[in-house]
Amino acid sequence: MSSLLPKLAVPARHALLAAGLVLGGAIAAHAASASDTASLPVPHHMAVDSASPTSAAIVQTARRYAAFWNTGDEADARLALSPDFVDRTLPDGRPQGPTGPLQASKGFRAAVPDLHAEIDDLVVSGDRASVHLHFHGHFTGKFQNLRGNGQTVDFQAFDLYRVQNGRIVENWHLEDNLTLLRQLGAIKP
Repeated sequence: MSSLLPKLAVPARHALLAAGLVLGGAIAAHAASASDTASLPVPHHMAVDSASPTSAAIVQTARRYAAFWNTGDEADARLALSPDFVDRTLPDGRPQGPTGPLQASKGFRAAVPDLHAEIDDLVVSGDRASVHLHFHGHFTGKFQNLRGNGQTVDFQAFDLYRVQNGRIVENWHLEDNLTLLRQLGAIKP
């Protein structure tokens, strides 16, 4: 059956991917129900190490964490992050562990309530997932001492996750904060 997948039209491949069934052109066993994965962001591009027996779980975890950034639903973060999660590029003032991303999301959503995140690229190899995220929305709330007036927010981030037992245990991340701060009006061009 996997030999049929390259012949499928792109929307059909995306539908299978959305159901968590296509990994690197192969059909993978999937423990979660289709309704569980249907709400997870679908990567625009994906490359997966098909030799790894944990690739499907790592893809699911990366998509689950992206769903958290897309919606702000803390349940997705709690499912994706290990209780022992370590942020290896921890910003000043952010607590270590799962609490850090939860607070960051809540604070940023106060500034950009309609924040959405897409997965532009997802690469899985071994126990690692590299994720290129694209964030967009409108600054209608408050950020530090700034009040938004509806201006567009559109920036990118890159994450590298180490996944163990289906949960992210370490994360290295880099956001395009210069672009973001210019869009928020915190830095003048």
